[in-house]
Amino acid sequence: MRGVSLLGNCKVHIKEFPNPQPNNRQVVIKMGASGLCGSDLPPYRSTPEDLGNRKLIIVGHEPCGTVIGIGSEVRNIRIGDRVIVHHYSGCGECGFCKTGWTQLCQVDMVHFGGKANGAHADYQLVYDYMCVPMPDELSFAEGASIACGTGTAYQALKRLDVSGRDILAVFGQGPVGLSATLLGAFMGARVISIDPVRERRELAESNGAWKTIDPASNNPSEAINTLTDGRGADATIDASGIDQVRAEAIRSTRIWGRCCLVGEGGSLTLEPSPDIIHRQLNLMGSWTFSTGVLKELADWIVEREIPLSKIITNRFPLEKASEAFNLLDSSKTGKIVLTYL
Repeated sequence: MRGVSLLGNCKVHIKEFPNPQPNNRQVVIKMGASGLCGSDLPPYRSTPEDLGNRKLIIVGHEPCGTVIGIGSEVRNIRIGDRVIVHHYSGCGECGFCKTGWTQLCQVDMVHFGGKANGAHADYQLVYDYMCVPMPDELSFAEGASIACGTGTAYQALKRLDVSGRDILAVFGQGPVGLSATLLGAFMGARVISIDPVRERRELAESNGAWKTIDPASNNPSEAINTLTDGRGADATIDASGIDQVRAEAIRSTRIWGRCCLVGEGGSLTLEPSPDIIHRQLNLMGSWTFSTGVLKELADWIVEREIPLSKIITNRFPLEKASEAFNLLDSSKTGKIVLTYL
């Protein structure tokens, strides 16, 4: 089978790998689509030396497809099932694993697409408990979006308890932030979307944003205060992972408000008293989602007829993976997915 590996210095390689064979509780997925994620960019931009053995791994951690093979002990999945894959495995015995939060496993967590072969391939070998049923109404491209970026946004919105009472400010309109704009609007919030890239602000506007802000020409905190009669946003999300941006998200949150940090990496410098303590701020982090939340989101999107396909701006066949990564690196698009015939 074909699989995509990173070589370092923004180079992508497609090579042949052995077809996977399932053992015991393993499942073979024929890929329908796999998404690209902003978290793919640091390894894509890394040097070959920094990548090390990761150069040998098939990348991609946003998989969905059809089950074509199952191990002898698999009872919960059948050949032909359409599934979204939760891209972590764990020990299977701890409380986190038993509740579907395998990424929090402290014993044996493995990230597929990072430490084990991922989704940018014709087939993927995973464990049965990683597979979540995908409604027939969803396309594979939509399933791939749910598998990480949109699922991550949904879990953050759940943590913030976003509703129609809220003005929600979303900092960064990459795939996660754009998903938060779309889903937040369907939850009833008035969404303010912040991004310096014109194309991404336009995508936010077409996917439910009440207002957009260009931080290159407007101070976001001041602009949000103007839009909210000086109160600040009820809830804020940082989906950028940029130091000064996440600090701005915190400072844009109203007194007694809620702020959720989602963007990975970087650092954060604040003055705790004026920025958090004296404003009674609820500050939290959110890292991806559980298998239960993944199923909940897939069903909710179908039930509410949410047009998730609108945020998917680019589709590439596997053989054009290099072009897909190059476009991802431009930071001007919505969701990018690899699709398979």
